[in-house]
Amino acid sequence: MLDDRAKLLLKTLVERYIAEGQPVGSRTLSRASGLDLSPATIRNVMSDLEVLGLIASPHTSAGRVPTARGYRLFVDTMLTAQREQFAAPSLAPDQPQKVIANAANLLSNLSQFVGVVMAPRRASVFRQIEFLRLSERRLLVIIVSPDGDVQNRVIFPESDYSQSQLVEASNYINANYAGLSIEQVRDRLQSEMEQLRGEIAALMQAAVKVSSEVLTEAQEEVVIAGERNLLSVSDFSSDMGHLRRAFDLFEQKAQLMRLLDVSSQAEGVRIFIGGESQIVPFDDLSIVSANYEVDGQVVGTLGVIGPTRMPYDRMIQIVDITSKLVTNALSHRK
Repeated sequence: MLDDRAKLLLKTLVERYIAEGQPVGSRTLSRASGLDLSPATIRNVMSDLEVLGLIASPHTSAGRVPTARGYRLFVDTMLTAQREQFAAPSLAPDQPQKVIANAANLLSNLSQFVGVVMAPRRASVFRQIEFLRLSERRLLVIIVSPDGDVQNRVIFPESDYSQSQLVEASNYINANYAGLSIEQVRDRLQSEMEQLRGEIAALMQAAVKVSSEVLTEAQEEVVIAGERNLLSVSDFSSDMGHLRRAFDLFEQKAQLMRLLDVSSQAEGVRIFIGGESQIVPFDDLSIVSANYEVDGQVVGTLGVIGPTRMPYDRMIQIVDITSKLVTNALSHRK
């Protein structure tokens, strides 16, 4: 455990480094902390913090910089965010896609880093399913969502079906299962399998599988804005390798999807520092994220991606405010 003096010096060092981006020396700490300590005493404390892995000493400087572990301790125990009044515009709820895109741009503009928003996860519900016989053992499945979106998939069942059998099956499915989520249909299908005739049961299983795939694919979207902001961040512009890895991450959105999925399991604002998420293993990137809701249900996650040396208190406020704006816009959509 750190004593109060060590905590204050670490807090001061992190804040100075975030503000200036330069290693912090003992004399600077002595002045900025307000502690009446000799440079030798401060160097001793810094040495102890370095042994604990909270700070590090670059080879080219006598000063120290925070490590990812030091940032984590700072964020968890020393951060005191002061509420600011951001001139954040409301997000017009005319179309959900526009709300998501506007939110990503808003996060980027306010933070001057990268804004990222995971599109809303909608319930996997279908309004109507139709089967069309294309040829022997080759069917077209037509899936209509509650909002009228139409998706088509070709399937290859083990048995052949006449068009009249397909019409009977689709009528039965639409009459008994329309409006339920795919998960609810799957549960009911398991319990009712023995009661259903063979062709209807087989087509039901195929419809559930295809519907689940279609609805999942339609929702796996991450909207990113402001990638070019990293070009002006000294931590990245001085090292093209770091910058290239960051841009690779934005191009391969699957990693971001997994990270935002993890974030959605927690309440409030969540912070991943450096490589501690294990999903985005970059020591030079941090992510501040929060959930947003629709009518009281968590449906997605948004956040800011920037350098580990970011003003976390301000990022927390930006992410928190934007999540509330998105929640309000989507929840009051007509």
